[in-house]
Amino acid sequence: MAHSEEPEDRTASAQPVVRPGSLLVSSTDLFEPTFRRTVVYMIEHNDAGSLGVVINRRSDTAVQEVLPQWAGLAADPKSIYVGGPVTRDAALCLATLRTGADVTGVPGLRRVDGRVVIVDLDADPEQISPAIDGLRVFAGYAGWTFGQLDSEIENDDWIVLSALASDIVSPPRVDVWGQVLRRQPMPLTLLATHPVDIDLN
Repeated sequence: MAHSEEPEDRTASAQPVVRPGSLLVSSTDLFEPTFRRTVVYMIEHNDAGSLGVVINRRSDTAVQEVLPQWAGLAADPKSIYVGGPVTRDAALCLATLRTGADVTGVPGLRRVDGRVVIVDLDADPEQISPAIDGLRVFAGYAGWTFGQLDSEIENDDWIVLSALASDIVSPPRVDVWGQVLRRQPMPLTLLATHPVDIDLN
């Protein structure tokens, strides 16, 4: 069942600030294959550096093959997603909380922002399942050293926007990159119509 989101989360702030819960949307001029037309959900951004996961790169590996105990709670499509180029052999899990869920004292959940939490994959799925709507498992993550991400944003490689909790568990066949841009005010919304290959336009 879809939950309504806070309306203030739907548009970009006047002064975009990277924080846990921000989205980094790759600019149309970012052609580097690892991050081309990607959307990164930020988990940490501090003096130690920045960490997030790419939320729109699905792999061919099913959650059932790698973490069968979590497959029942995984959002459709029940695939592992490629979270980024760093530590591809390690899994990181994000979930959306049910509206009004109290996670105080629930072991294995750490709030990132709003209804989004990190799930400890060593925790007991049965203890966590009453609190969450769905989860997504990512192989690897995207990481930046201190100052590196700020430099890339100044270079216009990334557009910093606010996330909706539903972004991290978008259903199959949704173009998350385009969907996030389409809900922004003008002129950002126009970028959603940018062709994948400019030479084909």
